[in-house]
This record gives sequence, C-alpha cells and structure tokens, in this order.
Amino acid sequence: MNTTVGSDHIVTAYDQDLDELYRLISQMSGLVETQFANSLKAVDSRDEELALKVKQRDKEIDQLESDVDAAAIRLIALRQPMADDLRFIISAMKAASDIERIGDYAKNIGKRTLVMSQFPAMPVMKSVVRMGQSVQTQLRDIFDAFLAGDEEKAMQVWEKDEDIDAHYTSLFREILTYMMEDPRNITAASHLMFVAKNIERVGDLATNIAESIYFTKTGESLADRPKADASKYESLD
Repeated sequence: MNTTVGSDHIVTAYDQDLDELYRLISQMSGLVETQFANSLKAVDSRDEELALKVKQRDKEIDQLESDVDAAAIRLIALRQPMADDLRFIISAMKAASDIERIGDYAKNIGKRTLVMSQFPAMPVMKSVVRMGQSVQTQLRDIFDAFLAGDEEKAMQVWEKDEDIDAHYTSLFREILTYMMEDPRNITAASHLMFVAKNIERVGDLATNIAESIYFTKTGESLADRPKADASKYESLD
C-alpha cells in the first residue's frame, strides 16, 4: 500500500515538473511574440518610446531561458525521463534557445529604430514591416504548434520559410538601390537593411522550432531545406 502511494506521489511530482516546463515555454514564447510585434510597430510608427521598451524587456526573456534550462536539467537528473518525454525536454531546451535569440533580434530592431527615427521616413520601410508581419504570423503558428505538439502545423511553417527568404532577397536589392540613388540615405537605409535581416533570421528560427517539433513527434531529424541566396554581396551580422 505504501509503495503504491509512493509511486503515485512520484508520478504526480513528475507530471508537475513537466507542466512547469510547459508553462515556462508558454510564458517565454508569449513574451517574445509580444516583443517582436512591438518592434515592428515601433519601426512602422517611428515610436522611440516603444522601441526603448522592447530593448529594456529583453532581460526578462534571458531569465526565462535560464529558468527553462534549470527546469529541464532538473527533470533529466531527478526523473530520468525516457522516449517521448525525453525528446520533449530536449526540444524544449533547444526551442528556448531559439526563442531567446528571437528576443535578441527584436531588441536589435528596437535599437535600430531609435537611430532610424532621427532620419526622414523611407517608403521601403512599409515593405520591411509587411515582411515582418508575415514572420509574425509564422511565430504565432509555430509557438501554437510547439505547445500543442502539432507536427502538421509545424511543417506548414517550415515549408513557408522559402517565401520569407524570397521576400528578403527582394527587399535587400530594393534597399541597396535606395542607398545608391542618394548617399544621404545610406545611414538610415543601412540600419533598415539590418532590420530586414533580423526579421529574416527570426523566420529561420521559427523553422528551427518546427524541426524541434518534428523531432519530438518522430524521433527523427528533418533534412536541411536549401536556403535562398539573398545576395552574394551580403555580409550582414
């Protein structure tokens, strides 16, 4: 009888630990989704206050990533999970790293916006924001897919990344042309080019999370999808 009670207690504690990891990922992804959306709003409206807010909230995301790692390590060390649970825990740690990087890109967009707001608005900004809104939809879908364990939805996000790459390639050339037409545009346009690159990389990270979902559900890795070459001259960091 005591053994049964003890076993039930262990199972309950294990489920609670898994639920906590799930909760942390949910909280982290929600915050990052808000951060990215606000960074786009700041670019579109040239809102310095909002851009600064995005920049300052990045520390919350960093702390949540640390919390996810601690919770995952605790689960592995104390509960010795196997099969599906172990794959979920590993995927959660990898996803948390990708989500934290998305937060970094949102912060960087905020920093670039603070500079761009000192210059006249450029027509091409609207195109960059539209690409960002497409990526924002990808983020929402992939976070929903991760929390629901929805492999099919994850694959839809993975396959659509090619569209984001094509949009970025077009924008890269458009911004470059804008810089060449008038040297006075170079400073602001350079920052906008970094913004576009950050948005494209957020799309890449969404596909990384899709691959984590696929691994969790199947135990197998996806083959690398060929990336579109934005420009042979590109060297953005």
